Amino acid sequence: MDDAFRPRLVLPQVTLVAVTSVNLSASLAALQATMSEVEFGAAKLLTDGDLSRLPKELEAVAIPRMKTAEAYSQFVLRNLVEHVSTSHALLVQWDGHVINARRWRSEFLEYDYIGASWPQFSDGHDVGNGGFSLRSRRLLEACRSPAFTSSHPEDVAIGRLNRAWLEAQGLRFAPRDLADAFSAERASSLDKAFGFHGAWHMPQVLGADRFWTMYQELENRTSVYHDARLIMSHLIKDRYGLSRCMKLVWDKLQHTLSGSRNIP
Repeated sequence: MDDAFRPRLVLPQVTLVAVTSVNLSASLAALQATMSEVEFGAAKLLTDGDLSRLPKELEAVAIPRMKTAEAYSQFVLRNLVEHVSTSHALLVQWDGHVINARRWRSEFLEYDYIGASWPQFSDGHDVGNGGFSLRSRRLLEACRSPAFTSSHPEDVAIGRLNRAWLEAQGLRFAPRDLADAFSAERASSLDKAFGFHGAWHMPQVLGADRFWTMYQELENRTSVYHDARLIMSHLIKDRYGLSRCMKLVWDKLQHTLSGSRNIP
């Protein structure tokens, strides 16, 4: 069946949500890409930015401005549950979204937390990345418990610092193999995953031209600069690759010299 006529995956038990104070247009693009593949029980953009031009199927929710990445973590850990009434939430950031809804597995919903695995950990507490993650409402509620130790980054607080305590409460983390079928990040493949997270994947997922247009509109380019070498390895293959790579190197240098500290 032609993709243009393929029915969307229907997930009434999942709320799609993004929380941001910067990169609003890129966050909106990630939400729209995901909604083009999946019909959710609800879809929300939580932001202090301009909410006047959102598509009608996306609910706009005004929140206070988050001035630091730490403030983002605290909001997700302490306040996100207030905006989710379904059994699960799919949390996305500007640099990740659904790739192919046909790779959805019903067993994803059997777990309370799924995010791409962290290859740097080998102790079994390696699931996982929060930038494209599926979380149960039970987990969101547990994160507000006085017994939960809040810290930044929020995904490490959930997946490592508090994992043993969360599991003692009966919450389930997906096994590594299933997590990597859910999301591609550092340790898994784009051509096998339901979704992805990571700016370095975006030239492949979007194409070099679309990625570059998005890049130029970003207010917070921290994650792009962090993985500039990987991004350039994809951009250099394009017809404008050399000039774009040179511009990226220059932008990163200017950012470093200015000592900028971007917000989430």
